[in-house]
Amino acid sequence: MTDIAPAAEYVPPEVGIRIVYLGPVAPHWEVEGLYGDLAAVDEFRRRTNARLQLLPPHDPQFRRNRERVVRDAERENYELRWDLGMPEEEDEAI
Repeated sequence: MTDIAPAAEYVPPEVGIRIVYLGPVAPHWEVEGLYGDLAAVDEFRRRTNARLQLLPPHDPQFRRNRERVVRDAERENYELRWDLGMPEEEDEAI
């Protein structure tokens, strides 16, 4: 008989964050806390700004840094939303 590991129990996100593209003039990004601990939002904002501050969404480095931000949010169990100012299907192409 094989042992089957129980499915991981869902834990709701502790913090909600939205990252908004402001346009072609720097600063390009605004990191907004939607809910949760303000200190956690501020710390995440600091790390995210360090990765994205001078990168518009069409820059090749943006894709790599976006993935780092996503992994950081997953590691901290934060809900992360992106607002790039374009329809959702175009977001996926970036």
